[in-house]
Amino acid sequence: MVRRVDVTEISEKEYWIESPGGRLFAESWTPRDPASNTPLILFHDSLGCIALWRQFPQLLAATLNRRVIAYDRLGFGRSDRRADILSRDFIAVEAAQYLPLLCEKLAIADFIACGHSVGGGMAIWAGARFPVQCKAVISIAAQAFVEDRTLAGIRVAEKEFELPENMNRLAKYHGDKAEWVLHAWIDTWLAPAFSDWNLDAALQSLRCPQLTIHGEHDEFGSVAHPRRIAGTHGECRILQGIGHTPHKECPELLVEVIERWLSSADVAFAKAADDR
Repeated sequence: MVRRVDVTEISEKEYWIESPGGRLFAESWTPRDPASNTPLILFHDSLGCIALWRQFPQLLAATLNRRVIAYDRLGFGRSDRRADILSRDFIAVEAAQYLPLLCEKLAIADFIACGHSVGGGMAIWAGARFPVQCKAVISIAAQAFVEDRTLAGIRVAEKEFELPENMNRLAKYHGDKAEWVLHAWIDTWLAPAFSDWNLDAALQSLRCPQLTIHGEHDEFGSVAHPRRIAGTHGECRILQGIGHTPHKECPELLVEVIERWLSSADVAFAKAADDR
């Protein structure tokens, strides 16, 4: 178990990263004397951004005594706008195209990838795409394939966003990009061309230690997702009574699960490095 750090000892820093499509906004939370030089990188969900992680990054940094980094994907949060339609392979593209820019700007040699929902898929692809740099993958409420339950949850949300107050809440975090953010999620997942999408190729390539966390009552995916993601070599943790957003519903428990797993996975990290 690592030494817990008071949150007042965490320093926050903002970054702007140039990309071919526009600037990305990133933020880091760094303990005064981190126990490891390997940071944890957060990938947000389909409607998310740094601000919507709330206090989770700071809590992670303090509990793990490790640097935590999050960024707003292009088109989200404080990053620049985009007007294009997401490609069918946008989850894999995020890891391949934008993660290297983040690592270069922040001088990251290796990392732990952690993502929520679609960001969990991006974290898995980060591990598959960068097997040397990525020391571990943690997915939270990630989707492994397109499930009827996922599509049903999106259709319910689509109706809810017809209410102006819900769009106003989205605009609070994404500004005038909110409409694009919403349709990038709904239109992509409900498109017929996306119906057979899955994470199988990334999961088959993944070699580092892997933890998948899922809420028992996740409205966007059944427990078939974490079981498929964990497969035969990953660890699966189902959080009883929890829905799709553990970082909001039970942040302390989520951090505790991550902390315990990372502590127990130290030997596995070393073995994975030796196997390479």
